[in-house]
Amino acid sequence: MSATFPAGRNGRGEQPGRIMSGEMAEQPGMLRRILDRGDGIREVAAEIAARKPRFVLLTARGTSDNAALYAKYLLEIRLGLPCGLTSMSTTTAYGARPDLTDVLVITISQSGGSPDLMASTKAAREAGALTLAVTNNPDSALAAVSEYHIDILAGPEKALPATKTYTASLLSLYLFVEGLRGGDGSAAAVLPELAEAVLGRGDEVRSLAARYRFAERMVITSRGYGYPTAKEAALKLMETSYIPALSYSGADLLHGPLAMVDNISPVIAVVTDGRGGKALQPVLDRLRGRGADLFVVGPKAQVNAASAGFVLPTAGVAEELQPILEILPLQMLAYEVTIARGQDPDAPRALAKVTETH
Repeated sequence: MSATFPAGRNGRGEQPGRIMSGEMAEQPGMLRRILDRGDGIREVAAEIAARKPRFVLLTARGTSDNAALYAKYLLEIRLGLPCGLTSMSTTTAYGARPDLTDVLVITISQSGGSPDLMASTKAAREAGALTLAVTNNPDSALAAVSEYHIDILAGPEKALPATKTYTASLLSLYLFVEGLRGGDGSAAAVLPELAEAVLGRGDEVRSLAARYRFAERMVITSRGYGYPTAKEAALKLMETSYIPALSYSGADLLHGPLAMVDNISPVIAVVTDGRGGKALQPVLDRLRGRGADLFVVGPKAQVNAASAGFVLPTAGVAEELQPILEILPLQMLAYEVTIARGQDPDAPRALAKVTETH
């Protein structure tokens, strides 16, 4: 059994979740800071673009792995550059040494301190790769072993569940990809104000969270740019509230897992306003046909056709930027469900801020 905290206090005599809540609230200001200092990201992008990488490998764990998946969509769609997600054990456990000449290896890590990330990056550089570290710590060991580095400028993150470092990674990766293609990333200028508006709707999310306080399982689905959001939302729910949350691409959901969907277990659908949302439409129709308790994060028309939801301000926001807004109500949902279940989202059991895998 997880501990509960009488009179709104945790075992340390503090308000449970105050650190996570405070860090979520920092995100609009953090997004502005990244946009204001975007020249450094563009300079790194210009240098790498001049070296004409033929392929990209993305290396990460946990929340950063979901940011890496977002980068994969960006690089393949915006640049037409083939990408893969690294299996680090091929080098760290099995000692494989592939030829990575002219391959760009991007390693994403909040702390830059995980031994397997450092070992994998070091091996990639020795194999001829261009290496780029994307971290929240420019003084980290990972930054030191990489040829290039991007500081995501999130500031210290003390809560165990990553919130602001995730959105900081997404925006930094977006600006990097725009820099590779010679763009200025100006489309992202709308994000800080919109993020502030979304985060200001906490009462709305708190009311929605009451529906899921006693959920025993959740399914989260999306397609396209929204799929990394679905995976990150599932991770946040599992690590804070301990609810088993299964994330699927909408296409994969139809290939078997749809059978477990009923009118009891909630389904959260992340519906981007664009091609990804259109591709998800047949999945939404099937879910409604099965009587699913469908919670939609997305445009108003999609929310109105669901059991419940959160309307995102997507008008005028490029589809590839919407994930930076999509995750915000889902971070808040994880926080509110956890509080409602009498747990402390600041200190999930059995977790550490730096996970030392080898």
